[in-house]
Amino acid sequence: MAQLQVQQHRSTIGCKPNQRETLRTLGLKRIGDVVVKEDRPEIRGMVHAVRHLVTVSVIDGEVDAK
Repeated sequence: MAQLQVQQHRSTIGCKPNQRETLRTLGLKRIGDVVVKEDRPEIRGMVHAVRHLVTVSVIDGEVDAK
């Protein structure tokens, strides 16, 4: 399954409280923090709510186990 790498690149100063809560729920506390989450609709929705504060890249989760 694919994963999302989410990095906070802007401050939460001046943001709405629900956007701050969303960043905390994602596991982001300060500028430069990076988290890797599963690519699920719930996570996509959270990222969409704070899309102006974060950068997102998709990580392909295909690993051959031989």
